[in-house]
Amino acid sequence: MRYAGLALAFVSSCCFGFSGPMAKYLIAAGMAPIEAVWTRMAGAGLLLVAVLLLVRPRALRIPASRLPFLALYVVMAVAGVQTLYFVAITRLPVGIALLLEFMAPVMVVAWVRVVRRIRLARAAYVGAVVAVVGLAIVVEAWQGMRLDALGVLLGLLAGACCAGYFLMNDSFGDDIDPLGLIAWGMTGAAVVLIPFARPWDIPYEAFTRSVAPEGGLTLPVLAAYLWMVLIATVIAYILGVHAVRRLSAAVGATVASLEVIGGAVVAWGLLGETLGVFQIVGGLLVLSGALLAQTATASARPEPAPELEPVTAQG
Repeated sequence: MRYAGLALAFVSSCCFGFSGPMAKYLIAAGMAPIEAVWTRMAGAGLLLVAVLLLVRPRALRIPASRLPFLALYVVMAVAGVQTLYFVAITRLPVGIALLLEFMAPVMVVAWVRVVRRIRLARAAYVGAVVAVVGLAIVVEAWQGMRLDALGVLLGLLAGACCAGYFLMNDSFGDDIDPLGLIAWGMTGAAVVLIPFARPWDIPYEAFTRSVAPEGGLTLPVLAAYLWMVLIATVIAYILGVHAVRRLSAAVGATVASLEVIGGAVVAWGLLGETLGVFQIVGGLLVLSGALLAQTATASARPEPAPELEPVTAQG
């Protein structure tokens, strides 16, 4: 079971690695980042809902008591992660935006310790410090933030939402089907983003073009979109949720950090984006720190409840 979960998490992270590079083709064709997010969520959500209606309609049933959970999942774990990340990649290289987003494992450590009150090994804190040092190297903080400051902030906010995604996938019960959660999560995210994306104004003629983002290879925009919907969204989310259910938020987030490497490699191959020496060294530190912290979290134990003193009868 554990090895199957690790395999699912690995493949999921590889699929997610295509989302940013493929989105840049839509943006290069004339779409705004929020429009690219909306077309991704709407396409994937409608596809999943239609398929489930035909082959597994019971998966779409969400108990009324779980609707608040679904609403939070829609806003944070789907719409929040995707929107903030897609806007961040317009101001940062894909690899660096992914590195910032994958501060999420360290955020999971903090949540598990402070909110869930699970005692962590010292390695968890060491890992968090290593990851923060790596982040400082990535942004070359000593150079007065040479990277776009707003882009860095958006990337970190995407990381916070990403942490919520792993924690929520680890916490829902058997009364929610994972496939139904994904389908409604994407469809709901598309609905939430309607006032911001204004789908009636989206330049859909972009799908008829072939473009080459600055320094990148020329691809048909429709092909990039279909790959983003099918591989980097539907398959990536399905595999990711099932992986976390078999492992934990901690281990799942750790393996998902491979998306940083996958996304950077895809961006290098398709877009010609490269990382500098400091970004590579800092990125390795971020991933090493996240791995150390999450490994420690995976073996953590809940704090024992304080013993109550015996109550003696009062005469």
